[in-house]
Amino acid sequence: MKTIIVAGGCFWGVEAYYKQLKGVIKTTVGYIDGNKMNPTYEEVCSGITNHTEACEITYNSNVISLREICDHLFRISNPFSKFRQGNDVGKQYRTGIYYNNTEDKNIIDNFMKEYFLDDIGKVRTEVKESKDYSLAENYHQDYLDKNPYGYCHVDLGLASNEEKK
Repeated sequence: MKTIIVAGGCFWGVEAYYKQLKGVIKTTVGYIDGNKMNPTYEEVCSGITNHTEACEITYNSNVISLREICDHLFRISNPFSKFRQGNDVGKQYRTGIYYNNTEDKNIIDNFMKEYFLDDIGKVRTEVKESKDYSLAENYHQDYLDKNPYGYCHVDLGLASNEEKK
């Protein structure tokens, strides 16, 4: 099992999208890349902690690869937008991929170069080492399962039937 953290706007939709994929074992939502450990949702939304909303994905790399996880991120988010995804605007909605080791960093970097080609310089998705992931409050975990009519900028139908559990 491997883990990777992705950010693609509001973490509710990102989590709901990834947890439907074959090979994804577990997801959690939280905050990453800020200036304080264990921030509150209110602090993150205010912008004072500089965190982004993120989703930690635990996956079976024999079923879904890191390259496929990256491909899915760019299906559901706009990599050219810095602080906006769908109707959500703010620092906490920036996109990113947060890796745990050099091997994963190399896979992500190579994927992005191949995926974006000449547009790579326009990409605003951060690629950084995962250093400070903090779980979000319990009510955010599996939010769209608990609130099926909650707002979500992510089109959950962008995964094919073959890719879904």
